[in-house]
Amino acid sequence: MSFANFSWQQFISAFLVLFAVIDAPGALPVILNLKKKGKKVSPLRAACAAFVIFLIFFYVGEAFLNLFSVDISSFAVAGSLIIFVVAMEMILDIDIFKDNNESPKDATIIPIVFPLIAGAGALTTMISIRAQFADINILLAIFLNMVMVYLFLKLTKKIEGFLGTGAIYMLQKFFGIILLAISVKLFTTNITYMIDNINNTFNH
Repeated sequence: MSFANFSWQQFISAFLVLFAVIDAPGALPVILNLKKKGKKVSPLRAACAAFVIFLIFFYVGEAFLNLFSVDISSFAVAGSLIIFVVAMEMILDIDIFKDNNESPKDATIIPIVFPLIAGAGALTTMISIRAQFADINILLAIFLNMVMVYLFLKLTKKIEGFLGTGAIYMLQKFFGIILLAISVKLFTTNITYMIDNINNTFNH
């Protein structure tokens, strides 16, 4: 990795691609919903933890998954199922993730960091764009995205006050459907890829 490979065009392109996939604004209704349930979310810890996950996955993600004989597609399918559950909670106003005495009150890591911020979609997207952009541009794009994540998490209350309860409720439903669509796309794309690989293996 070298700063000699820095390119404004690549940096901006990588940032926009990852920003669209991470979708920090879309996580707002999820965060507000969690806070209503008494869950705590630490903006700084979430941004730092997500950044560390992105860095680890950037360098050793595929190798780490291979240790458990898990490929990227299987990882993406697993992530899509978690996103599906979160989306159903938002759309139907139900609690699928039940709280019990052992449930952590801190929701920073799950589900905020994973799967909403550093989820299967964002991680697989990051891996895929490495073929298009120099490493330095992707890493800087990830860092800027984590700054944006921190700001959105930090300002959730102010954004809620500005928009109002009714607008937030509508956003919850809207982004619930968006999350549902993302989960379905992640699932179908990667399950199809897995089936094709299985077929190719048997054919050979």
